Amino acid sequence: MEALADHIWIFDGETVPFFTLPYSTRMTVVRLPGERLWVHSPIRLTDSLQQEVSALGKVEWLIAPNHLHHLFISDWAQAFPDAQTYGTREVAKKRPDIDFTGLLTEHGQYPWHSDIEQLLFTGSPAMQECVFFHRASSTLILTDLIENFNPRHFTPLKRLLARLSGILAPNGKTPIDWRTSFLFGKHRARQHVQTILNWQPQRIVMAHGEIIREKATEHFRKAFRWVW
Repeated sequence: MEALADHIWIFDGETVPFFTLPYSTRMTVVRLPGERLWVHSPIRLTDSLQQEVSALGKVEWLIAPNHLHHLFISDWAQAFPDAQTYGTREVAKKRPDIDFTGLLTEHGQYPWHSDIEQLLFTGSPAMQECVFFHRASSTLILTDLIENFNPRHFTPLKRLLARLSGILAPNGKTPIDWRTSFLFGKHRARQHVQTILNWQPQRIVMAHGEIIREKATEHFRKAFRWVW
């Protein structure tokens, strides 16, 4: 567990294979007024992790921000039966076994809106991702929209594949397969990028790779030059 700022923590999980590459995993937890915890992209739940999180407050919301980040939601929902579970429409379609409290949509109103901004990043038929911004800490919370792996994380061959995909630090961005799927949706992507730039994040946390701790708005702008 690492505290990024007041009332926001990250927890790094196990490494999982994805398209032959080893993907590190990360969960973000935000504590909102009333000691309520907002848990983004839950990682594998263990007894020790459950104890650590419970010591921070009461788990109130579990967030599945895109259809690739759902594997452990059901375990968390069982461990914290009073928690509300939210996911995108794609997640809900993929996981009919999960009883979602609500969907993360473009125009919904959510109980955390006073503290956390959000935006559904659309424009690609491949995937949508719900993006969040914790106002108090000026932290942009992403899942796969930016990946930023340390080159040492990979063997030489896989490092080459990661470089070609555009996901190596310090210049990590959206993976190339997802980028190319915006061929007919770049106008929507540009609108979303401008909204996020207007938030002026001071740091960027993503599920995979190194956190952007300085000049985050500049990094985000450069990472999305491909939408123009």
